[in-house]
Amino acid sequence: MRRRALFTDRDGTLNPDLHYLKDAERLELFRGVADGVALARRHGYLVICVTNQSGIERGLYTREDVERIHRRLNERLRREGTEVDAFYYCPHAPERHCACRKPGTQLFEDAQKDWNLEMSSSAIVGDRGLDVEAGQRLGLLTALVPSRNPDSDSAREAAQDGPRAEIVAGSFENAVLRVLARG
Repeated sequence: MRRRALFTDRDGTLNPDLHYLKDAERLELFRGVADGVALARRHGYLVICVTNQSGIERGLYTREDVERIHRRLNERLRREGTEVDAFYYCPHAPERHCACRKPGTQLFEDAQKDWNLEMSSSAIVGDRGLDVEAGQRLGLLTALVPSRNPDSDSAREAAQDGPRAEIVAGSFENAVLRVLARG
């Protein structure tokens, strides 16, 4: 039996984007993230985080740092009775033009194989156009949660022409509710 997933970006979607976060102790989650993750899981979605982490190749932090951050994220979520089922990350800089860096789809395809996912009944929530573009390439329902900071990359991307998300929401939790309403 094929399963469905709620794919999510990490920085700027689940937690504030601190630009090359290295220290797991600095990780904070946005309000409502635990409720949104729990809600998706209760409705039969696996929650899978797919994130670009170019700071690894740039030498700003290590794979171990990223994995510590992911463990901390799940520790925070477990206090609320939920968790992210899996984390996939691209360690490459954009200049590499690799298949695993969003909007590339390799990490999603890896998750599809690992978890026996049905992509047409799955969704993605992210804060940038590249999350939407990856989702569209895969036939996912796309949801955008742009930054509330008007000077951020995600807010500028949301206002520009380019890939348009099917859902635009003010928070991760609201995006999940709207995904569930469609699914």
